[in-house]
Amino acid sequence: MALIEVKVPDIGDFDEVSVIELLVKPGDTVKPEQSLITVESDKASMEIPSSAGGVVKELKVKLGDKVAQGTVVVMLEGEGAAAAAPVAAPVAASPVAAASTPAPAPAPVAAPASMPERTSPTAALAVAEPAAPGGRLAHASPSVRKFARELGVPLEEVKGTGPKGRVTQEDVQAFTKAVMSGTASTRAAAGRAPAGGGEGLGLLPWPKVDFTKFGPVERKDQGRIKKISAANLHRNWVMIPHVTNHDDADITELEALRVQLNKENEKSGIKVTMLAFLIKASVAALKKFPEFNSSLDGEQLVLKQYFHIGFAADTPNGLVVPVIRDADKKGVLAISQEMSELAKKARDGKLAPAEMQGACFTISSLGGIGGRYFTPIINAPEVAILGVCKSQMEPVWDGKQFQPRLMLPLSLSWDHRVIDGASAARFNGYLGQVLADFRRVLL
Repeated sequence: MALIEVKVPDIGDFDEVSVIELLVKPGDTVKPEQSLITVESDKASMEIPSSAGGVVKELKVKLGDKVAQGTVVVMLEGEGAAAAAPVAAPVAASPVAAASTPAPAPAPVAAPASMPERTSPTAALAVAEPAAPGGRLAHASPSVRKFARELGVPLEEVKGTGPKGRVTQEDVQAFTKAVMSGTASTRAAAGRAPAGGGEGLGLLPWPKVDFTKFGPVERKDQGRIKKISAANLHRNWVMIPHVTNHDDADITELEALRVQLNKENEKSGIKVTMLAFLIKASVAALKKFPEFNSSLDGEQLVLKQYFHIGFAADTPNGLVVPVIRDADKKGVLAISQEMSELAKKARDGKLAPAEMQGACFTISSLGGIGGRYFTPIINAPEVAILGVCKSQMEPVWDGKQFQPRLMLPLSLSWDHRVIDGASAARFNGYLGQVLADFRRVLL
């Protein structure tokens, strides 16, 4: 049996990532594409799969090591590499609030951060005990440190439950929950918070209910992606001052064009969807209103000169957001084809981290499901998100009589720290004009 070096594959834009979990040990038998280690950057976590099957003879990395593309992970005794070299299986990236029609998927894909399992009051009290007295630096990854800063949590007061006392994101959230419920307080706030639940905010404790008193129940763990996306959605909703504008766009002519294009391109296998037109229309609106194509960085506004559009894709394992890069340089047919390929990857659990990064603006479509309007949650660090629902025929007054028109509901959520109501109304209005007369994208 030959010894095989299993190396870190392409991990996207990351130069170096930290090893945070070892999933195998010497003597274990692994199969091709079985996960070997978990690595983490300040933006995402991912599992590194094996490119071959065999018996683990030697682990070449340990917890805390920095690895990059090409780093040897393990030495396997086996017969050879797998036919197709796998990419890193993403565990964390970015989510939004709604998505397109679900389809079967055998493996989980992505979402932005992790969220804890249910924490009992006893566990919360234990977490709240200071773990690093005397100002000692807490042992935590960059992403956990960033998460703690965003929540205002002093890491030196959080007791780590990870390997060697490592502070995990679950520890930070459990500490926050303990403070909010009144079962613990930070040393900085001690002595000046109001009495009762919700230290510092005067909030009542979260109700603790024995649901079995009212009838039979079943407990079910949330899926991994839903758990890790929930924390980011909660952070975005709490930290971003959301406002949502609702409007309707007349897409009667655009739908006729879409049907015609699909007939003409039937042999090519490319199916044009309304979402592809929405992506191009959004690019036109972003160019006209550049503050929507920006991000806050401290007290500065970063105005982006590129147009990468994310679209929410629903899978049975949870919500993911693939990104169409440089959408301004691609036509509707090219965007439709790329969307189809990315959506299939999402359903199959094959999206790479790089394929879910860098979006400037996100579109969340419920068109294949139904509904009228909703309030999509902004995908930080973006400053706006467009939600669309199912179009329907409506009578529209043309000045002389009512005409049947196909109307598409638009829901634009925007960050009030960056955008004001007048700009949002103009953006939505212009987007509607582009969808009503698609020739405007040429202007």
